[in-house]
Amino acid sequence: MTQTLRNATERPALPSRARWAVLAVVLAADVLDLLDATITNIAAPTITRDLGGGASLVQWLGASYALALGVLLVPGGRLGDKYGRRRLFLTGLAGFVAASLACGLAPNPTALVVARLVQGAFGALVIPQGFGILGATWPGEEIGKAFSLFGPVMGLSAVGGPILAGFLVDADLAGLGWRPMFLINLLLGGAALLAAARLLPRDCGDPSVSVDGPGSALLAGAMLGLLGGLIDGSASGWSPRPLALLLLGLALFAAFCHRQRTAAEPLIRPTLLHNRGFTSGLILGVLAFAAVAGLLYVVSLHLQRGLGRSPAGTALALIPLSAGIVVASIACYRLIHTHGRRLVVAGLLLILAGCGCLALLPDSSGWALVPPLLLTGLGMGTCFGTVYDVTIGDIAPDEAGSASGSLNAVQQLANAIGAAAVTTVYFKAVDDGETHALLASLTVVAATVTLCLPLVRLLPRKAQAEQHH
Repeated sequence: MTQTLRNATERPALPSRARWAVLAVVLAADVLDLLDATITNIAAPTITRDLGGGASLVQWLGASYALALGVLLVPGGRLGDKYGRRRLFLTGLAGFVAASLACGLAPNPTALVVARLVQGAFGALVIPQGFGILGATWPGEEIGKAFSLFGPVMGLSAVGGPILAGFLVDADLAGLGWRPMFLINLLLGGAALLAAARLLPRDCGDPSVSVDGPGSALLAGAMLGLLGGLIDGSASGWSPRPLALLLLGLALFAAFCHRQRTAAEPLIRPTLLHNRGFTSGLILGVLAFAAVAGLLYVVSLHLQRGLGRSPAGTALALIPLSAGIVVASIACYRLIHTHGRRLVVAGLLLILAGCGCLALLPDSSGWALVPPLLLTGLGMGTCFGTVYDVTIGDIAPDEAGSASGSLNAVQQLANAIGAAAVTTVYFKAVDDGETHALLASLTVVAATVTLCLPLVRLLPRKAQAEQHH
């Protein structure tokens, strides 16, 4: 972020109307990414009834998108620096729209999962370019206005996206079932692509920028092996094949770690890992994001499979959770510098309280679900609105950009791991009933969140003022 602000002061800004138009394009791309990251939480049971694939497809639907996005997020940013942000933004958005079409037309589970991987990969080319583009078009003294809109817009998208997906699935437009949920990206993404081609400023990039392709490939292989082994083992039994995939994933991850120590431009700077606060925040973030990503999937599955709600009804039932995230995130924006890591503790405790209330009301529906889901959402917004700002609280200014990019990438990878791991517990326990499966999943989530609490003491006490903009 510091680099972004510096760029804003070095380049002439566009006229006011053009700046706001560029901001609208960048926001539209981020909204598309958020929508497609969350819609399968609602639609997974409907998709599996149509295509088959069972539990393994449910697990791959969310994990595949987050996996590709997380692995390629940092390289995507560096490719923009190297070849030009406008070029990568347009390429990524065009690929994202094409992959959405492939998702909507997928004839079988394998085709859908591959299309989701491609969709996440192209999303990773788009998202990192946004802040750089804004830094090149907005003057430094006004760029805060642009960034201040991201929270509310993303919050509204977090609430509205699942609702839109649920109603599109229930509407069964032209007998297409769940497919319009992806096909609508042809309209939304196509409009954003046309606007981006017309409005985004041209830039040349810097050919000297280095991109660690081998490191990215090793990380992708490691994550595919680990997730593939976990999902295959939980769905088909622990035969030699899933065990071999897990061992392959571990071997590739070890090779990735070695690569990070020897590469000229590693994905995560080694000096960052020597910082106790950053490393603790990285581990805490992996655990916390993985836990709640799995929780969101399991709650949606329980509402539909256990309580018989429709996709639209499930989306409406989850509004208190989304509303809690939005409210807490906005509130914590102003509290982070006075309360620092205490907000992280408060967020984790609220998530635990929400899980406890859900465990006491496993078969309840309607208004009885509002308090536990609201508590959980408030906890998520409180914790996740602050944990990474606190994590980089004592990072050197010249490493802040690398640290933020690494943390965002790790968040996506944690989402992939959590979606696979917690749903594995759910489907393993579902033979004893939907209620038992929910309680088993809540136990794993609560245990994982509890492990985060001791790590908070290792974080910096507060965020840096200049980082939080």
